Amino acid sequence: MADLTSNFLGIKSPNPFWLASAPPTDKEYNVRRAFEAGWGGVVWKTLGAEGPPVVNVNGPRYGVVYGADRRVLGLNNIELITDRPLEVNLQEMTSVKRDYPDRALIASIMVPCEEEAWKAILPRVEETRADGIELNFGCPHGMAERGMGSAVGQVPEYIEMVTRWCKHYTRMPVIVKLTPNITDIRAPAQAAKRGGADAVSLINTINSITSVDLDNFAPQPTIDGKGSHGGYCGPAVKPIALNMVAEIARDPATAGLPISGIGGVTTWRDAAEFLALGASNVQVCTAAMTYGFKIVQEMISGLSDYMDKKGFTSVDQISGRAVPNTTDWQYLNLNYVTKAQINEDDCIKCGRCYAACEDTSHQAIAVSSDRVYSVKDEECVACNLCVDVCPVDCISMRELALGEVDQRTGTPVAGYGNWTSHPNNPSSQAAQ
Repeated sequence: MADLTSNFLGIKSPNPFWLASAPPTDKEYNVRRAFEAGWGGVVWKTLGAEGPPVVNVNGPRYGVVYGADRRVLGLNNIELITDRPLEVNLQEMTSVKRDYPDRALIASIMVPCEEEAWKAILPRVEETRADGIELNFGCPHGMAERGMGSAVGQVPEYIEMVTRWCKHYTRMPVIVKLTPNITDIRAPAQAAKRGGADAVSLINTINSITSVDLDNFAPQPTIDGKGSHGGYCGPAVKPIALNMVAEIARDPATAGLPISGIGGVTTWRDAAEFLALGASNVQVCTAAMTYGFKIVQEMISGLSDYMDKKGFTSVDQISGRAVPNTTDWQYLNLNYVTKAQINEDDCIKCGRCYAACEDTSHQAIAVSSDRVYSVKDEECVACNLCVDVCPVDCISMRELALGEVDQRTGTPVAGYGNWTSHPNNPSSQAAQ
């Protein structure tokens, strides 16, 4: 059976599934339940400095985007960092770590961008025996207006500066949590590495408004007639998160920088995709909030079964395997050609492929008088829109050999000339 043991920065946990810093990790009660359910680690909900109390709204804190079956696709939250006293959180962290020494416990921290503030809190966190700290440079609402969270994460110089402070004042591994609310994720990752970060985690939530109440004309969630932007998470953000993880993993300037992948992880397959694109472990929030802590058991069994079938004996054997195959558009092979083909035995004659292709694509699907659908190879550009809209998965893409011709028309349907001299090939003379 596959060994799911995770060793992230020397922090060992029985599996690579950690709960992200969020409401599920806000107190000892929750974290103990999580560990009993099987989670390998938790990142405690973000701690703040002592001083003026953090005050959350006493109304709805979440907006939601549903799928057609009312499945939660995304959550928008306007909740702030923990509103519980720092000392209480530290005491509870100490208690949990004492009783679960084999689980990872990371302290998420957000204090003002002042050296003394970080210097003051770090020794107190160390006393809890936490395994590491995560610098919250990602929160896009509430705290950002106070010069923290994404207000720091959007400025590489600040990231580097605060990371250096933390590396100077603590023995614990330092993980920098990055905001996605930026044009190029590589810049903050590079800054974190320059500052001495041991790892990065990403993505934090995306700045968003999920919906508007069209009776009261206010964004949702609505607090006394008004709404605000919040942080978006859940399955809908996974594609954005995967791309940003891959960008860091394949950037020579951040090569070798460990990554904790976050963003829409709901199933074992989601986790495996993050691992394949360069993450060493994953953090989960929305899935736990939607389905409860025991969802980790499905993730564990699913990933274990997958690894057994593939012959992988450790999570490390998955990590980064897709990075060499992730490239920029200009390096794609224009001599590679596929064509759609329809399995008539499985087709239910709904016509969705025809409507999509005829109206919005390349008019490459024909329909007979008795509603039999077929592909016109000479018109098909292999966009695979028909595959994506087919409700019964009866359309596939067939790879064509170079120079293959349409037997009906005699026209070439594969090959666009010599790729080595194509202008889109950066190494060709034409491109030069």
